[in-house]
Amino acid sequence: MQKIRVGSRESKLAVIQSEIIISEIKNKYSNVETSLVTMKTTGDKILNKTLDKVGGKGLFVKELDIALMENRADITVHSLKDMPMEVSEELPVIAYSKRANPYDVLVLPKGKTDIDFNKPIGCSSNRRSMQFKAMYPNAEIKPVRGNVITRLSKLDSGEYSALILASAGLERLGLGDRISRVFTADEILPAAGQGIIAVQCKKGNGFEYLKEISDEKSEICARAERACIKKLNGGCSAPAAAFCVIEDNKIYLRGFNIVNGKIVKAEIYGNINEPEKVGILLAERLV
Repeated sequence: MQKIRVGSRESKLAVIQSEIIISEIKNKYSNVETSLVTMKTTGDKILNKTLDKVGGKGLFVKELDIALMENRADITVHSLKDMPMEVSEELPVIAYSKRANPYDVLVLPKGKTDIDFNKPIGCSSNRRSMQFKAMYPNAEIKPVRGNVITRLSKLDSGEYSALILASAGLERLGLGDRISRVFTADEILPAAGQGIIAVQCKKGNGFEYLKEISDEKSEICARAERACIKKLNGGCSAPAAAFCVIEDNKIYLRGFNIVNGKIVKAEIYGNINEPEKVGILLAERLV
């Protein structure tokens, strides 16, 4: 029986996402035994600054990457939207989960039905903030860090009038009842990879066969979206977004960027077999 050590951040959501991948592995392969190796990343430790001030998305994967390189984990599991656009060839993404709800949502304090604009909206994403401000120009946005549970406690204690979060995280935590409003892609275009769980391994470590658990549509969309953002050089601090759906066996990719302080949007249809090419073509329309 083969043993697979699954590396994960130690937050409740990260563990749940790792368990989703473990379940997929066990459904596909009966002769494997899995164990969870959890760790706190630099991004989990630095909570008093926004990510763009301390190094961006790589802070959530650094320790997990080291664990792979040092053979302390066989595979690692990430929220794809939290991964840097540049991924080492030595640590390839080998599988993508079926995409959960990809949209952003508004969360209000318990018992409230409307936003109180006398208090700030909790949001640490420039992408979300810029698009929300386009809808509500007078809204005050204040950064909020910490895991989902921590953010909700700050909201319910009266520190914020609302939060903007990813639907997928709330739903995976069993907190879908906290969602007050789901933003459409026309209102807030989701982050590249949002709702998709990614699996990495060390090149040549014998676990690349796990690509068989990958969801084909998720992989196509992820590759198109990430190619677009990579071309735009968009990371954690950049407000750029790309969101793909597959329609009639074609890629339909939408993008959002800020150029000279103004919102630029574009969309493109493309060949389902050339997701990176479609992403790059869209990026060229967003500058």
